[in-house]
Amino acid sequence: MKPIIFAGLLLAVPAYGAPIAMEDQSQLQSPAAHPAVARFQPPQESELPDNAYGKMVRQGYALFVDTKRLAPQYVGNGLNCSNCHLDQGRLANSAPLWAAYPMYPAYRKKNDKVNTFAERLQGCFQFSMNGGLPPAADSPEITALSVYAYWLAGKAPLGVELPGRGYPDVAQPANGYNVAHGAEVYNAQCATCHGAEGQGQKVGDSFVMPPLWGKDSYNWGAGMHRINTAASFIKHNMPLGQAGSLSDQQAWDVAAYVNSHERPQDPRLVEGSIEKTRQKFHANDGVNLYGQTVNGVLIGQGIR
Repeated sequence: MKPIIFAGLLLAVPAYGAPIAMEDQSQLQSPAAHPAVARFQPPQESELPDNAYGKMVRQGYALFVDTKRLAPQYVGNGLNCSNCHLDQGRLANSAPLWAAYPMYPAYRKKNDKVNTFAERLQGCFQFSMNGGLPPAADSPEITALSVYAYWLAGKAPLGVELPGRGYPDVAQPANGYNVAHGAEVYNAQCATCHGAEGQGQKVGDSFVMPPLWGKDSYNWGAGMHRINTAASFIKHNMPLGQAGSLSDQQAWDVAAYVNSHERPQDPRLVEGSIEKTRQKFHANDGVNLYGQTVNGVLIGQGIR
């Protein structure tokens, strides 16, 4: 069996004020009914069988960590799946695949329908990867990624919200967020890896540190554009190797600073109107700056 190199890959990044529209998953069981879930660990490479199934898991793994190179037709920016799901989708509190896969099918308010896991992956390609038309649900790409997620979640209980799922919420500070202070935090804690202009870092044509804004980052429809989501990710995962070192206030402020910058347009743009798009998709989607004016500049115009 050919070995898989499970080296820790990065992320980089990726909202509160008005009530946050959360996914309706009230049909799910409480983790309290499953005391063993707190100790859940995904399988190790040594457990992979040397057969067709193991080969498909390896293909899904490769696509997960090297998405831009292996599926360029579906990736319109400089990101890989592993940029938002750290340690190859294994790391708790970084939206690990083993905690996500057992939660589907589930209703998502974002598209107002019950989504399969394949549809959830398609959304990642469309928004986080800014990929335009996503792979078909029965495509080799979605199949391989689904099999990889299934393998990681193979011993997890179905329909149970496992500890470590998603990015645990970080409550909005009493005084809200401060974009100017976020710039200071970014320059001190983030710019070394992600660049002074959020451009990321490249080796050759490949990003080794993901861009946080601009044409090569996630678009305005991605979940990470919400300040509350980005703050939760940052608090629990950044700076890389120093998770939890930022205060809640710092996490919120730097998330607001990152998401006050332009990025590719929301592909759901309504009649070419930022305001109509804001009203339909962003007004009740956590805390975000889409369609608002910051320092005299309208946010959400998009960038190519």
